[in-house]
Parts: sequence; C-alpha cells; structure tokens
Amino acid sequence: MGGVVLVHGLYHQAVHFGAVAAGLRRVGVEVVVPELHRGSLREDTRVVQEAVDGFGVAPVVVGHSYGGSVITGVRGAGHLVYLAAFVLDAGESAAGWGGGSAALREAVVAVGEEGATRGGGGATRLRPELAAGVLYGDCPAPLARRAVGLLREQGPGCGRGVPERQGWRTTPSTYVVCARDRAIDPGVQRRMAARCGEVREWATGHSPFVGRPELVVGLVREVLAGLGERR
Repeated sequence: MGGVVLVHGLYHQAVHFGAVAAGLRRVGVEVVVPELHRGSLREDTRVVQEAVDGFGVAPVVVGHSYGGSVITGVRGAGHLVYLAAFVLDAGESAAGWGGGSAALREAVVAVGEEGATRGGGGATRLRPELAAGVLYGDCPAPLARRAVGLLREQGPGCGRGVPERQGWRTTPSTYVVCARDRAIDPGVQRRMAARCGEVREWATGHSPFVGRPELVVGLVREVLAGLGERR
C-alpha cells in the first residue's frame, strides 16, 4: 500500500505520532517516524532524508508545524502533506514567518531557573500548564496530559533554519489548515497553504494527531491511494 514518513515538530517526539502510526500499520502501511532534535534544520532534514531513501518507492511525507520546514528540504517524496506546518520558499525560515503565536511564545521558557527569561539563547522548554491549552486545547484531557508529559526540551536555532531546496515546487502537496489552532495562526497557515496543490481545512487545534488521529490516518490513506493511481 506504500510507505509513509511522519515528521514531528519542535518540542515533540516521534511517540506523539503513535496513534497515527498504529492506525496506518493496522491497514498494512509501512511507517517510519524519525526522531528529530538533531541540533539544526540541516541535520533534522538529513535524518528524514535517510528515512525517505529507505523506501523502495517514493513515500508520502507528512510534516507537522516545524516539521514542514524539514520536509520542504527533502528529495524523493511522492507527496508532501503539511499539517499546520511551515511551507518555506527560498531564503525563508519559520521564524521569519513569525514563528508561533503569542500564546505559544508565552509558554516558552529558558531551561534552568524557574524565573529564567522566556525564549533565551539556549535550550528552551514549554510550561506544561500553558502548553496543554496552546497545543492540545481541543483534545480529550487524558490525551492532552499524556502529550504534555512527552514534550521535551528544544535546542536553539532550528526555527531560524532555511531549507536548502523547496520540494513543494516539484512534488505534489496537500496543506491541512487547523482552523482552531492556537499555536500557529490559521491566517498564516492559509497564506502558506496557497503554495500547495491542494488545501484542506479541519476544525481542530494544532495537534489533530493527538485528538483526532483518524483524520490524519484517513487523509494519508487517501493520498496513498492517489499516489498509487499515478504510478
């Protein structure tokens, strides 16, 4: 049925895509979920490129949030899916688009003293009491608590990285606007979505892979079916 690479965003881990990966595997889809946090956009892109290259045929590559910056630079994908994600053009970075919302920036704190300045120059983390509402506000409470507990520290600089190529220019692409997103403004998403070949809009928050994994599974299966027809 084809293969899929799922690419998470900042502060997240591969396990956050667990329900989506399990749902796809149950219907015979081969899924790889690379772990990012490699220190830079270039290195994050490298590890995703290795996952793409591991498939015999071009896979569907899904990027969430910052993961869109990553998948933009990948070669050899059969279809790119941007899930509330950054679709960057030459010379652009996620930070250049304004990065996250004011609510998300408020949740960011420098690692170290509790009173440290938010968004300092080193590693950062998200305040759990704020991250829950910003990232998972529309998710059932038990799922939101688990997802917050899985968040990890984030090294500096990835959001300022510029992809070395723009895969969406030559690879079929779909953008999913999350209309109730509190982390990346839906208006910003819609402007980036105009660069993609197809646009969907879901009435979800930033993380449908946590609260509505069946939506993500259904879309990926649809894209895979279309990709199979084109081959």
